[in-house]
Amino acid sequence: MEIDEELFDRVIRINLKGPFLVTREILPDMLAASWGRIINITSSSTQSGSSRQVHYVSSKGGLLGMTKALALEYAASGITVNMVPPGFIDTPMLRAAPVDIDAYAASMPMKRIGRPEDIAAACAFLASDQSSYITGQTISTNGGRYMGSA
Repeated sequence: MEIDEELFDRVIRINLKGPFLVTREILPDMLAASWGRIINITSSSTQSGSSRQVHYVSSKGGLLGMTKALALEYAASGITVNMVPPGFIDTPMLRAAPVDIDAYAASMPMKRIGRPEDIAAACAFLASDQSSYITGQTISTNGGRYMGSA
């Protein structure tokens, strides 16, 4: 009830429309090269939900759907499209949030919060030639917060 239409639209523009516009700009060059890697940063909240964040979860959930649709559309063209949904990552924004970081970390299966390097490593793999047969997939980088079904 606290999320007004202006905030909802702003978050959708940033988290969903922004990646759409960037992807639309880079696809012609990727198609011409018959090669490309698109890696979208979604959120572990799209997998588990998050109270009081319907605007954020909706925007990242839309990005999840966009990733899957693009992966299907461009799979035969040498372009892969995947996503990395970070979990609780040690960033300045997290440090500024009104949350008990240590208590949350203690509740995690790995008993720590993630590092930006953890996300970078997942993205580096998806950007590499070693991931050439992976598309439309989620590399959940969340310390075990969410474990999807097989």
